[in-house]
Amino acid sequence: MIDNNICVWDALKNAEKPIILYGMGNGADKVLDEFNKRNIACHGVMASDDFVRYQNFRGFTVKKMSDFEEELGDFIVALCFASSLPDVMEHIRCVAACHELLVPNVPVYGSEIIDDSFIEKYKDDINRAYNLLADDKSKEVFKNALNFLYSGKLYYLTKSDSDKYEAFLNILKLTDNESYLDLGAYRGDTVDEFLHYTNDYQKIVAVEPNHKNHSKMIEHCNNLSNFTAVNAGISDINGTMLVTKGGGRQSVVGDKNGIETPVTTVDSLREAHGNFTYIKADIEGMEHKMLDGGIVTLSEKPKLNIAAYHTNSDFFTLPLRISKINPEYKIYIRKHPYIPCWDLNLYCI
Repeated sequence: MIDNNICVWDALKNAEKPIILYGMGNGADKVLDEFNKRNIACHGVMASDDFVRYQNFRGFTVKKMSDFEEELGDFIVALCFASSLPDVMEHIRCVAACHELLVPNVPVYGSEIIDDSFIEKYKDDINRAYNLLADDKSKEVFKNALNFLYSGKLYYLTKSDSDKYEAFLNILKLTDNESYLDLGAYRGDTVDEFLHYTNDYQKIVAVEPNHKNHSKMIEHCNNLSNFTAVNAGISDINGTMLVTKGGGRQSVVGDKNGIETPVTTVDSLREAHGNFTYIKADIEGMEHKMLDGGIVTLSEKPKLNIAAYHTNSDFFTLPLRISKINPEYKIYIRKHPYIPCWDLNLYCI
C-alpha cells in the first residue's frame, strides 16, 4: 500500500541540501525534538515574511525565505505548522514550487511516529482497516493519507481532498428528524454546520469541556429550541478530569494547571437525553474512549462523523474499533482541505 517512497525521516536524515524548518510553534518544537532524537541536522528556521522579527526560536534566528535563498541558494523546507486557510495553503504550495518541501509528520496527541518500524508493527491492522472501507473513494483517501504521513510529500495530501458537503450530501444524508449529539462543540461552529444541512431537527445536545468555550457556545446558540449545552469531557467512564483554562480550540485534557471538569460517556448522555441519530466527535484524541463508552448507543447505529487524525494510528484503529462494536456499519473516510493531514474524518452509516 506504500508507494515506492522513502520515509520522510530517512529522506531528511540523508539529505544533501540544508534543511530549513518553516514554522515556530508547537509543531516546530515537536519536529526539532524528533530531529534531535534521529540526529537530523537543522540549518535554520523561517517564517512567513509578516511574522519575521528576527526573533529567537530554539537557538535559531527566525528569518525570511529570501534571507536563506541569499545565504544558501537551494535548501529543503520542512513544514511545521497547520492551516486550512486557502491563502495560507496556496502560499505553502508556492514555497513547494520554489524548493523541495517535505512535511515531517508529528502527531497532535501521542508519541508514535510513522516510519518503517511503525508500518511493520501495524501492517496487518492497516490492511484490515483498508478492507473495511465502503467505497473506492474511501480507499483512495486512506492510501493517499498513509503515503503522505509516511513520505511527507504534499502531492499525496491534496490529490483526494473533497469538501465537507460531499460527505454530508452523499453519505450522512441528514434528515429533518435528527437527534444530534455534538461532542467537542467548541463555540457552536459545528452546531451551525449541522443546521446548514437540515431544515429542522428533534434535539441538539452539545458537549464542550472547556469552560470559556462552553459559555461562548451557550451565548451563540441561545435562540435554538430543543438545545442542551453540557459542560463535560467525553471518556469511557464517568468522573472528572483537568481541562485547559484558556479558550483555544484544542482543549488539553490532563493539564495540571487546568480546571477540574466533569467527564461522562456517550451511553450516559443517551440515558439522560434519549436516543441519538447522529453523533459528531472531534475530541482531541479521546475518540477511542468515546467509542468504548458508547457501546449501547452504537448498537442502535446512529450516523457517525468522527475525527481520525489526532493520533497517528487513528485513521486505521478507529475503523477497526467501530466495526468491532457494530459490524453493520458502513465506514467511509474523507480528507477535507487542510495542511497537513488534519480534517481526516470517518463517516459511518
